[in-house]
Amino acid sequence: MEETQRGTHLVSLPLPEKLRCMKAKDDNVAFHTLSFQAPKIRLLRSLVIEERHKMQVLDFAVFPKPEFDLPIFCANFFSSGQLNIIVLDLNPLHDVITQMVYKEKYYKKLLPLGEKYCELLPWGGKLTGESIRFFSPIVIWTKFTSSQSKHDILYSAFQDYYKAWLELMDQATEETDALQILHNREAQHKYLTWRAEKDPGYPVLKKLFGDNLAKEITRSFLFDGVASLGDKSFLDYFPGYECEDGTINNKRTVVGKSFQTRPWNTTGDFIGYEFG
Repeated sequence: MEETQRGTHLVSLPLPEKLRCMKAKDDNVAFHTLSFQAPKIRLLRSLVIEERHKMQVLDFAVFPKPEFDLPIFCANFFSSGQLNIIVLDLNPLHDVITQMVYKEKYYKKLLPLGEKYCELLPWGGKLTGESIRFFSPIVIWTKFTSSQSKHDILYSAFQDYYKAWLELMDQATEETDALQILHNREAQHKYLTWRAEKDPGYPVLKKLFGDNLAKEITRSFLFDGVASLGDKSFLDYFPGYECEDGTINNKRTVVGKSFQTRPWNTTGDFIGYEFG
């Protein structure tokens, strides 16, 4: 928060009414939330969960206002015993597989940073084809056994990636074209709709808080904007997930392929499957 406030003015946002008194089923679980907005930030929020001697979770994200086509800062860290599962990225607001202008605008200068940490924190195994479109060429997707050296590298990566995002925010100029603002809004809504439905952390929330409260946390806090930024449903954006009865297929992947190795080269070009 101190680093963020060096370049902008944060205003605290209250938790949604239903979440103000939320309590985990297990008294050994502690959780902390933060929520802010700023002149260029629609929502900066953080959820920390600590289950004594078992699990630690950090879910930290920053969503720009639709007047800015900034990437979405994303840090999802899960630690259970010796296993650490990590996603750290500046998620692109617009497609960087086919839209070269957007990729050049935000990621060309960051490729050396990504290459540095992708060597230190290697690719973590299969990542679904549907998910890959929401990640950038500098994404860190990794799994590792706990060690002080790995944790130090991860914290350094978090600092450097977040500072890089803050610099992009500082340089960003406000869009005035109404159609482009609408385009940005829909792109962010599509991202939020995907994450709210398919976020891999949902089972943890369901276990700790129950299904109803987990859904409220997901839609009203973690991915706030699903109900306010657009009217399209998950199946409007991702029709391939519709079952014969009109419900959503709960499988993690339906179309596309999984990527066992990193699908970008060192120059940021996508070398995996091209989406239709």
